[in-house]
Amino acid sequence: MDAVTYPDEAVVDFIQERMIPLRLQSDAKPYSADYNIQWTPTVITLDPSGKEHHRTTGFLAPEELVPSLLLGIAKMHFDAGQYGEAAENLEEVLSAYPESDSAPEALYLKGVCQYKQTHEAQPLKSAYEQLNEHYPSSEWTKRAYPYRLL
Repeated sequence: MDAVTYPDEAVVDFIQERMIPLRLQSDAKPYSADYNIQWTPTVITLDPSGKEHHRTTGFLAPEELVPSLLLGIAKMHFDAGQYGEAAENLEEVLSAYPESDSAPEALYLKGVCQYKQTHEAQPLKSAYEQLNEHYPSSEWTKRAYPYRLL
């Protein structure tokens, strides 16, 4: 990722504006053990206390890294019960990177955020319908399959 992804201007700008990057060697003890680093590159989104919320392992192209980082930020907010903030980041994934590998999970999680905010089942069903329409072979469509009955 050093040759292609990290030098990309959009990646640099995103990381400078929205992240606090920390780069370690994959065998840097104790962190490699604490975070179960088994392969490189491993990109982990942590909250300020060091709790993990999202991880990718292996090469990501620039057009995949930024939406993956956005998904990680959204998951951090989701895990903290900040569903509005999570939904904003998920919507950014969906509007700016709809063809990314992160988009189906973002769509699924956006429906869950809306459900958590409203306690209405419709956002879950809507998420399934949109997943089925735009990402029919995604694992997230399969996970949302029961929501079709709502």
